[in-house]
Order: sequence, then structure tokens, then C-alpha cells
Amino acid sequence: MTDDEVKRIYKRTLIVVVISQIFGGAGLAAGITVGALMAQEMLGTDSYAGVPVALITLGSAVAAYLVGRLTHRYGRRIGLSTGFLAGGVGAVGIVLAGAMNQLVLLLVSMLIYGAGTSTNLQARYAGTDLAKPGQRAKAVSLSMVSTTFGAVAGPNLVKPMGDFAQSFGFPALTGPFLLSAAAFLAAGLFLLAFLRPDPYLVAKAEAARQEAVEQESTAREAASTRSASAASRPSSPFHNRGLVVGTTVMVLTQIVMIAIMTMTPIHMQHHGHGLSEVGLVIGIHVGAMYLPSLVTGVLVDRFGRYAMAVVSGITLLLAGVLAAAAPADSMPLLIAALALLGLGWNFGLISGTAQIVDATTPANRAKTQGKIDVLIVLTGASGGALSGMVVAESSYAALSLIGGAMSLLLIPVVLWARKAPRALPE
Repeated sequence: MTDDEVKRIYKRTLIVVVISQIFGGAGLAAGITVGALMAQEMLGTDSYAGVPVALITLGSAVAAYLVGRLTHRYGRRIGLSTGFLAGGVGAVGIVLAGAMNQLVLLLVSMLIYGAGTSTNLQARYAGTDLAKPGQRAKAVSLSMVSTTFGAVAGPNLVKPMGDFAQSFGFPALTGPFLLSAAAFLAAGLFLLAFLRPDPYLVAKAEAARQEAVEQESTAREAASTRSASAASRPSSPFHNRGLVVGTTVMVLTQIVMIAIMTMTPIHMQHHGHGLSEVGLVIGIHVGAMYLPSLVTGVLVDRFGRYAMAVVSGITLLLAGVLAAAAPADSMPLLIAALALLGLGWNFGLISGTAQIVDATTPANRAKTQGKIDVLIVLTGASGGALSGMVVAESSYAALSLIGGAMSLLLIPVVLWARKAPRALPE
């Protein structure tokens, strides 16, 4: 395959991923905005209000592993479309659970719905399969920024979708999940139809072809030496360290973001804010998670993965302090705090993702990415589950301060990483 053909597939892949992420982004909003409120309504207590988000992220963990395995074997098209379609089925189950007031069905459906949220996040890797090293962060950014269109619209449609659900006799809180069902199913079907040729399979084939060409053009001894070196590359100290740093950055930012975000709707509701105001705050938060991505990608490629990881930690610290200090009736300060929370997550996710791509090869990339995303969402699930308990035992302010303090751990991680010799540019 010629370089021009690879470039053409790369551009086509980005277009398909962008369109699918617009649909997928709309599907994210329901779990973030009203999942905790549904659980609070059914359970009658705040202590377990973080359980739905925990279940969604737990389902995301299982899906991340399965999507990674499917992608490794069959390519991005099959892996991503399967994950989105499963998320759509889960959203339908949540609507039925709300209509029948069935708690068990709600919890099971939340797990399945998590597949959609996980797949939306994993789709960021599709654009990097055929990207050159200096384009990787920007490729991740393009995928993520396209999520913004749906993700920002979703929370602001909470009230209209609630009214729509009530017109059919469903509870108002199931309305956003009707939107999620349609969005995830549309994303899955679109990828299944149009993500051809598969970028991951093309990348693997190109890597194998280039290796064969190199072996044929050198002496047997030199080829054997290079082959052994290439085979050991993913397990070298640099690459092991790259995986550890990238994973740690994404794990910490996920815990902090999930914990504070999960309890914000509950905190607002307790202080007299309605669903429209909750939707506005969460909508701006989600926008800050994705909309700055194009700029973030340029910054990560230009100034380095490590530098932006430090910026992520500082931004999350500011978010936690502001959320803790903001009066509960102050919409501007709550909006600012949640916007900073989303922005800090954005910095961490893109810098960490680029580090993971740098530290893997096409042959092992999909499985490694799936395993790392499992860890990310499992720790996010822990943050979501514990957030309600922390608030019940202390306060939303205490939760926010704890989250902000945790984000500072990114700084020693980066300092440790900088001591290692680097085989590739940041």
C-alpha cells in the first residue's frame, strides 16, 4: 500500500470517527446528568447516589476489555460498533426500569449502558492508528472535540426530553436515556457501515510489510539483531515507563473528575437548583471535557506529554478548591469549578493517551489500550461509589478538596518519569 493510500484511509477514518463521536457524545449525557438522581429517587437516600455512576464505569471496564480484544482480532470497526450497540441496549433497559420502577433492572441496565460510554472513550484511539508520531495527540483531539457537539447538547436537553418521556407515560428522568438509546445505536450502526478499510488492520499490515522489507534488505545477522530489538521494544525500560506514566496520569484525572462530577447534581438539587440548572452546569462541564481538545492536542505535541500532565494536575487542584469554596447558590462559581474540572481531565486524558500510543506498537496496541482503559474505568468506578459516602459522612466541600489534593500526585509521577532515558520525543 502506497503512502498516498495510507493518508487517504487516515483522512477517511478521521471523518467517520468524528461523525460517530457526535452521536456517541449525545449518548453520554444521561448517565452523567440524571443517573444519580434516578438512584436517589428509587433508593430514597443520598448515601448510594454514586452507585449508578459506579455501575456505569464498572460496565465500561468490562466493555473496555472486550472491545480491546475484539479490536485486536477483528479491527476497530467490529470492536467499536459492538460497544456502541450494547450501550444503546442498556439505555433502553434503563428506560424500562424507570417505567416499571424495577431497581434490579435499573442496576443491570446501567452496567450494560456503560459499554457505550467506554466505547465513546476508546474511539479516540482509532484516529491514531495511521497517524505519525507528531500527529498523535492532534488525532486524539479531533476525535474528542467532535464528541462535544452531542455531549454538550445532551445535558441541556434534560428538561425537554423529560417532558417528551412524560408525554408517553414514562418518568421524566428516563427522558435523557431515550436520547442515549437513539444516539448509541446510531453511532454503532454508522461505524459498522462506514469504517472501511479498518484503520487498525491497515496499520498492522503496514507494520508487518515494513518489517519484511527491512529484513530482506539487510544481512541475516543484522536482520536478526533488529528483529530481536524490535520484539523487545514494548518491554524495554522506556516503554514500560511510558505505559506506567500514561496510565497513572489518566487514572488520577479520572478518579478526581468522576468523584466531584457525580455528586454535583445531588449537591445542587439539595440547594434548590432544578433540572434545567443542573443540565446547564453539567453541559458546560462536559463541554470543557471535550471542546478544548484541538488546542490541547497541539499543546501536547508541541510542549510534551509530561508538561501537559503537570498542567492537568494544577487545573484539577484549582477546580477542587473552587468547588469547595463556591456558595451552593452561586451558579457562576459552580459553572467555573465544573468547567475547570472538565478542562483538567481533558489535559490529562490527551497527554496520557499520547504517551500510551508512543509506548506501543500496532501489534500489541489494541489489547494494551483495552487493558489500560479497564484500569481507568475501574478506578473511576471506585471514585463514583465512594463520592456519595464521603459527602454523606462529611460534605461536598470536603470531597472537592480531597479530589484537588489527589491531583497533585501527578507532579511526582512526572518528575519520576523525567529521570528515565527517552528513546522517543515527548
